[in-house]
Amino acid sequence: MMKLDFSTVNWEEVSTATTDTFLMMLFSVLFTFIIGLPLGVLLYLTGKSSGAAAKTVYAMLSFIVNILRSVPFVILMIAIIPLTRVIMGTSIGVEGTIPPLVIAAAPFFARLVETSLREVDRGVIEAAQAMGASTWQIVRKVLLPEAMPGLIAGTTITAVTLVTYTAMSGLIGGGGLGDLAIRYGYHRYEFEVMIVSIVVMVLLVQVLQWIGDALVRKYTRK
Repeated sequence: MMKLDFSTVNWEEVSTATTDTFLMMLFSVLFTFIIGLPLGVLLYLTGKSSGAAAKTVYAMLSFIVNILRSVPFVILMIAIIPLTRVIMGTSIGVEGTIPPLVIAAAPFFARLVETSLREVDRGVIEAAQAMGASTWQIVRKVLLPEAMPGLIAGTTITAVTLVTYTAMSGLIGGGGLGDLAIRYGYHRYEFEVMIVSIVVMVLLVQVLQWIGDALVRKYTRK
C-alpha cells in the first residue's frame, strides 16, 4: 500500500497556485459576465423578434456561439495561442490563461442568460409594453430583475466550470493548481501534491456553489 507523506508538500507553492487559480477564475468570470450578458440579451431579443434582419442576426450569433461551445477547451486554448500572445503579450501563466477561459466561457454563459430571460413571465413583459416602456427599459427594469435568480445561478455554474478549465490550462503552463498537480503529481509522482490540489479545488467549488445558492435564495421572489 502506498504511503503518503504530506510533510514533503511545499505549502508555499500550494498557496501561490491557489491564489493563481482564484485570480484566473475571478478575472475570467468578470470578463465573461461583461461579454456574455449583453450577448445573451441580444440572443434573446433577436430570437424573439419576427423581423428578417433580427432572425439573420440571431442565426449568425447562434452559429458562432455553438461553434465556440463545441470546441474542447484544451484544443481551443492551444489554437488561440497566437491571439493570446497578441492580447496579453504571453501565452502562459495567469495572464496567458484568461483569454481562452473567457472565449470558452462567454458563449456558454450567453446561452444561460438567454435561457433565464426566456423563463420570465410573458405577462410582466406585456404589462411593461402596455405602459409604453422601450425595449431598453424592458430589458433593464423588467427582464434582468425578474431573471436575477437564473442569472446568478448561471454565473455560479460558469464560475465552477472555469475552475475546472483552469486545471486543464496547466497542460500548457497556465499556472495554478492544475499546473502544480501536473508538474509534481504527474511528472514527479508526488501524489501528495496532486491530492492537495484536488482537495483545494473541491473546496473552492463548494464555496462558490454555497455563495451562489445563498444569493439565488435571497433574490428568489416568494
